[in-house]
Amino acid sequence: MTELKIRLSSVDDVKSFVNIAVKYSCGLYIIADRYVVDAKSIVGIFSLDLKQTLSLRIDSGNEDEIKKIKNDIEQFIEE
Repeated sequence: MTELKIRLSSVDDVKSFVNIAVKYSCGLYIIADRYVVDAKSIVGIFSLDLKQTLSLRIDSGNEDEIKKIKNDIEQFIEE
């Protein structure tokens, strides 16, 4: 399991993020406060407060897959 901090600031960001997330078969979850939603669900993501930094949990033991995901979503990752 890997966890990253991400920021989705606009409707276009959410659409782009979901389009990337659905390409992967591993579990991807967005956590905001006490809420956890499927990162492949546009409706689920829009139910969160997008003004705050979110946590993305990647449930994969495959290091290559994790690297590919990080590379694909690099514009959303906060340092």
